[in-house]
Amino acid sequence: MNQELRRKLSRITDILWAGGVTNPVTYIEQISYLIYLKLLDEEESSRELRARLLSDRTNGNGALLFPKQAARYRWSKWRFKGGKELRDFVRDHVFPYMGSLVKEEPQIAEYFRDAVLEIVDPNVLKQVIDEIDSIEFGKLGTDVKGDIFEYLLTHLGQSALNGQFRTPRQLRTMMVEMVDPDIGDTIYDPACGTGGFLIDGVEYILAKYSTEPQEVPIYGEEWLEKRGQSIEEAKKEIPALQTYRKGPGEKVPDWGLLERSIYGIDVSRQMMRIAMMNLVLHGISHALVKRANTLSEMGGLSEDDLYRKYKVILSNPPFAGVLPKESIRKDLPTNSKKSELLFLGVMMEALATGGRCAVVVPEGLLFGSTKAHVELRRKLIEDYDLQAVVSLPAGVFKPYAGVKTGILVFRRPEKEVSKKAKASRKVWFYEVRADGYDPDKISGGVRPETPERNDIPDLLSLWAGYKKSGFKKIPGVESGTLLPPGSDEPPCWWATIKNIADKDYNLAAGGYKPQIAEKPPEEDANDLIRETLAIEREIAKGLEKLLQEVEAV
Repeated sequence: MNQELRRKLSRITDILWAGGVTNPVTYIEQISYLIYLKLLDEEESSRELRARLLSDRTNGNGALLFPKQAARYRWSKWRFKGGKELRDFVRDHVFPYMGSLVKEEPQIAEYFRDAVLEIVDPNVLKQVIDEIDSIEFGKLGTDVKGDIFEYLLTHLGQSALNGQFRTPRQLRTMMVEMVDPDIGDTIYDPACGTGGFLIDGVEYILAKYSTEPQEVPIYGEEWLEKRGQSIEEAKKEIPALQTYRKGPGEKVPDWGLLERSIYGIDVSRQMMRIAMMNLVLHGISHALVKRANTLSEMGGLSEDDLYRKYKVILSNPPFAGVLPKESIRKDLPTNSKKSELLFLGVMMEALATGGRCAVVVPEGLLFGSTKAHVELRRKLIEDYDLQAVVSLPAGVFKPYAGVKTGILVFRRPEKEVSKKAKASRKVWFYEVRADGYDPDKISGGVRPETPERNDIPDLLSLWAGYKKSGFKKIPGVESGTLLPPGSDEPPCWWATIKNIADKDYNLAAGGYKPQIAEKPPEEDANDLIRETLAIEREIAKGLEKLLQEVEAV
């Protein structure tokens, strides 16, 4: 994204802030409405051109969004208005029209359903519209349009309103790489927020199907520009630098299949809209994202939503919520009312045979001793294939949350496993001590970058080797191993299912960590014994003297 485009976006957010729209979630939502209207206008121009070329206005994509009298609702028809006339027309006519397209364009109608224009100052609205109008989205590549929204979403990094903060990129890209989505895999996030996991899943697939994918540091391309380095130079200087790949995906065999494979649900309509716009600007116009409560019996889920199974699930669901028992879905594999257990239950239930899931969980879920905790972990261990438990640093979600978290990576077996084979299965534990950001400092609302201190590239390298072996050659040493004195603390280790079951299915990584033997003393054992005896004699003499003094009194 060039400097001029970045300046335009900064001006838009500054104008809204000065105009009283200060909640980041709200102003991103308001900008999303206007960007969508501009995109639809540009799409209408393309449809008109196709219609003229085909001489058929009803042929597939040639069908117009704004036929006949409805043309007055197009961006290009009303953007020249000003003052209260502009505000009232957008608020009272354009938004309701977009929300009425239930049969013609159900996705657009869902996006604008109950939409409210919260930019009440006509002058502020006019300035924002003029700035957006100067951006020709049709001439921008998908990567640049995606960068536009990613830039806007950085403002959520300065806010944790109602728990709505984004999962850090270093964790998202790690989790996506571990579950390795591919074209044709349905990808689902039952608490999708701004759609970060869905976007990263799409980008991972696009990079797979690109002739020349680009390697990008987790800190973004601007980070490289400021350093004046190529990615190769930066990696040579910083071996622990974490990167991910991006590409246009020109070799994707069926773009429609990719779009129809993306599913997301969020309880907040604002978040749902933001996620939809995020996907649209990343080139995914027909993802199945909706507003609903994934956990509730009456949360707005359809029969299809309840019974659909997914090949890939990626999520960082909200923790610490408690639901009334009456409203909780009856089909979940837990009787708990705690949201973290319920969300894990949702993902276990929704995972297709052979499917993979990576989910962030609070560490309390890993070792909680209540019946609900133990039973859900037992089911995860016995009925699923728990492949990895990743322990994360305590500060990974600072400054918004200090709770210690971990990541569970598991799959649903394709066939029934014998009791004997199940008992010999292994779970891999990896302890991430550094994630590329300072665990203690906060600067400008974020943790400062520490690219030279990041364990995630090592984790991913070991995971790749483990996967290549068909998950036969597990990295690290077995739990309970006593390492020689002077050994470095191991980053990873493993435990058998039987060992875990014997410990009440406790999954806290520290409980299985190998110990390092203490170095034997260098002094001669005979000398140590003589010294000890001498000390004991001195103590005995002192006590005898004290006894004589007491008896003399």
